[in-house]
Amino acid sequence: MEAVYHAQETRGKADFGWLKSRHTFSFSSYYEPNRIQFGKLRVLNDDIVIGGKGFPPHPHENMEIVSIPLSGSLEHQDSEGNRSVIKAGEVQIMSAGTGIVHSEYNASPSEAVNFLQIWILPDKAGIAPRYEQKKFNVEDRLGKFQTVVSPEKESGGVWINQNVIFSLANGKRESEIDYIPKNESGGVYFFLISGSVEIEGKKLSARDGLGLPHSSKFEVHFLEDSELLAIDTPSS
Repeated sequence: MEAVYHAQETRGKADFGWLKSRHTFSFSSYYEPNRIQFGKLRVLNDDIVIGGKGFPPHPHENMEIVSIPLSGSLEHQDSEGNRSVIKAGEVQIMSAGTGIVHSEYNASPSEAVNFLQIWILPDKAGIAPRYEQKKFNVEDRLGKFQTVVSPEKESGGVWINQNVIFSLANGKRESEIDYIPKNESGGVYFFLISGSVEIEGKKLSARDGLGLPHSSKFEVHFLEDSELLAIDTPSS
């Protein structure tokens, strides 16, 4: 795997009035041949949906779909009978498997919801569809990485059908955290949700992405109070 840097302003964009979306990787009408995927990470969309609007029922299959609300609340309903509302501090995963139909709507009639929707290529195709969501204690990621998605059920994160680990960290200004990669044959994609950090000498601003091939560790220096997402993935 090769190192990649994706500045926030270079992301693809879509504006449908009710939906404003930024695409780190090729998605829908945005196509960039050098930005198809990083390891098993296929889609990283940064979506804002206005109050009372959302995505009507639509199908998916053989994809691991992770949603991370950053502000507001998102209502989910699917053909497996799952119906729930997820909020900031929670993480949702849907293994589409053999096929599932779901809808996503802003749970508020007036306030916008901002969430990350991330697609991961599955380890095994054709599994039974499944759904899971979990609330995490944000204080448990202060000054360290907190696992929120993992193929190991005992990790504390929601389960994913792929050897990919999602971790979130909140760092204070002028603090440092080391990230220890899990996949020796892959790499780590860092997505800065807010703030400013420096990783291995590369400065990132909010919504920038940086993918790095495997190393024994990555040093993260927080230039200001920041929230950082790390996606640890095997090679593609």
